[in-house]
Amino acid sequence: MNEKLKEQLDGLLEKYTELLIGETAPELKEKVEAWALYSFIAKSMPPLAKHWNDTYPDAKEEMKALIAEIKTMNEEMRSKKK
Repeated sequence: MNEKLKEQLDGLLEKYTELLIGETAPELKEKVEAWALYSFIAKSMPPLAKHWNDTYPDAKEEMKALIAEIKTMNEEMRSKKK
């Protein structure tokens, strides 16, 4: 992947993070990126996500916490806009 595409994808992720949770700090972008990747895999290849969950139960719990954190941040952002 070339640098230009990397930069453009980073910009896309930054905007997505901003629209999703209202902030774009680097650590938040990283969390949203992990959440988006996991969510996509879980929807497109559920058996793979299940295998990963079974293989790494500690990571599964961390991912569940991350998903809950992003959901809460999204709900808080939405309630502020009303």
